[in-house]
Amino acid sequence: MHALLALTPILAIFFFLVALRWPAKRAMPVAFALTVLIAFFLWQMPASQIAAATAKGWITCATLLYIIFGAILLLNTLKESGAVSAIRQGLLDITPDRRIQAILVAWCFGAFIEGAAGFGTPAAIAAPLLLTIGFPAMAAVMVCLIIQSTPVSFGAVGTPILFGVNSGLGGKTDVIADALSQGMTYEEYIYAVGAKVGVIHGIIGILIPLFMVCALTRFYGANKSWKEGLKAWKFAILAGLAFTIPYALTAIFLGPEFPSLIGSMIGLSICVTAARKGFLMPKETWDFQERDQWPGDWMGSFKGDTHNASAKMSLLRAWSPYVLVALFLVLTRLKALPIKAWLTGPAVTGEWTLFGTEISVKVQPLYLPGTIFLAVVFCAYFIQRMKPDALQRAVSSSARTIWGAAAALAFAVPLAQIFIDSDVNAADLSSMPIELADAVSAVAGGAWPFFAPLIGALGAFFAGSNTISNMTFSYFQFGVAQNIGVPTIIVVALQAVGGAAGNMICVHNIVAASATVGLQGKEGTLIRSVAVPLIYYVVFAGTIGLIMIYLLGGN
Repeated sequence: MHALLALTPILAIFFFLVALRWPAKRAMPVAFALTVLIAFFLWQMPASQIAAATAKGWITCATLLYIIFGAILLLNTLKESGAVSAIRQGLLDITPDRRIQAILVAWCFGAFIEGAAGFGTPAAIAAPLLLTIGFPAMAAVMVCLIIQSTPVSFGAVGTPILFGVNSGLGGKTDVIADALSQGMTYEEYIYAVGAKVGVIHGIIGILIPLFMVCALTRFYGANKSWKEGLKAWKFAILAGLAFTIPYALTAIFLGPEFPSLIGSMIGLSICVTAARKGFLMPKETWDFQERDQWPGDWMGSFKGDTHNASAKMSLLRAWSPYVLVALFLVLTRLKALPIKAWLTGPAVTGEWTLFGTEISVKVQPLYLPGTIFLAVVFCAYFIQRMKPDALQRAVSSSARTIWGAAAALAFAVPLAQIFIDSDVNAADLSSMPIELADAVSAVAGGAWPFFAPLIGALGAFFAGSNTISNMTFSYFQFGVAQNIGVPTIIVVALQAVGGAAGNMICVHNIVAASATVGLQGKEGTLIRSVAVPLIYYVVFAGTIGLIMIYLLGGN
C-alpha cells in the first residue's frame, strides 16, 4: 500500500502530461499539491520538513533558471551579432542532411558539453544551435533529450559517479564486504563501478544516434517514416562507435572524470572528417518540409531564421563563444587546477540549514554554468564587435523568455525534493522512493538486476539529475544486491546507467531545454517521442546486467 501511495505522484505526472496533454505549468502545481497531501497526511512528515524541502526546491529552481537565462542570452547575443548566420552556413557546408547535422551537433558536440558541465547544459546549448540552422524547436529539443543518456553518467567531469554514487554509499567501507574481502579499497570500488558503467553504456550507446535520427524522420519528416532514419544507419553506427569505444576504454583505464570528454572529442573529429569526405553517408539527402508547411506547435517563440544575414563573420569568430564555453567549463572543473577552488571557496559559497531540519542547501553562484555563459557573452560582445543596443535587445528578449520555464519549474523541483526528503516522518516509513523500490525488489527477487536500471530512471525522472538519483538509490541497490547474492558493483552500475537514461524524460530537463528555444506546453508530447529510446535503454541495460551476473559470473 505504501509503495502504491509513493507511486501516486509519478502516475499523476504521467497522467496529466501524457494522457491529458496538459502543459507542465498546469500539471506540476496539481501534482505538487497531491505530493504535499500524501507527505503530510499519509507519511506524516512534519510541516517544517515539507517547508524545508520546498524551500530547497525553490533555491534549486532559481539556479536552474539562472543557467537557462545564460544559455538563452548567449543564443540571443549570437543572433544579434550575426554569428548564427556564419554558424548556420558552416554546418550546412559540411552536409545539408538534417540527420547528419543532428548527429554532429546533438550527439558529438552535446556529449562534450555534458562531459564538461552536465546538469542539462547540453540541451541548453545544442538545442538553440540546432534551431539556428533550421530545425523546428520541437525537433531540436527531442534529439537533445535522446542524447541525454550515454554521456550523462560521466557528466560534469564524473560527478554522477564520484559524487552521486560515492555520497549514496555514504563512504560505508565497512559494508562493501564483497569488494573489500578481495583487497579492494573503497576508492577502487567506486572506480570499478565507473568502469562497469562505461562498459554497459558503451554497448547500449552505439545505437543511440540511430534511434535519434529515426525519431527525427518519424515525427518531423514529411512521410512520418522510421525507414528514412534507418537509411543513415551506416553513419549513425559510425558515430556511435566513434564515441563509445574511446568512452568505455577511458572509463576502464583512466576513471570516471573524462570518458564523455575524451569520447566526444574523438567522436566529433571522426564524424566531421567522415561527413566532409562523404564516408558512409546516406545516398539521399534528407530535409524537413518547407517552413510554411510546419504545424504551428513545432515552433516556439524563437524562429530558426532569426539572424543577421548581412553580417560577414569568419567561422572562427562565429564559433569562438562556443569554444570559450567548452574551454571555461573544462578549466573550471579540473581538480588539478586552482580555478575550481577559487569558484567554490567559502567566500563565494552560500550554505544554509532550513527551518531547523537536517535539510541543507548550498549555492556556488560563480561555479554554475550560468556564470560561464554570462562571462562568454561578455567576451562575445568584444570579439564579435557588437553595439550596445544589440546586447540590450538580447538581454530584454532573454529575460522575457525565462518566465515560461519558471512557472513549471517552481513546482516540479520542490515536488521532487519532498519526494526524496520524505524519510523524516512520524509514520516510521522510509522515504517514498525507497518504499517504492523495496516493493519492486521484493517482487523481483533474483531477477532484480533487470529492474535496477528502471529504479535509476525513475529517480532521475523525479529528481532531475543522475547525480541525485544515484545519491538516493545507490545504497539501496547495494543492499538488494547483497540480499540476493549477486555482485554489488554490477547492480550499483546498473543504477547509474538507468539514472542517466532517465534524463530523457526528466521534467526539469524537458522544461529547461524547451525554454531555451521558446517552446512551452509540449512536455507530454516530448515524453512520448523519446519513449522508445528510453525503453530500449532500460531494457537492454537490465539484460546486460543479467548476462554479466548469471552468464559471465560477474567478471
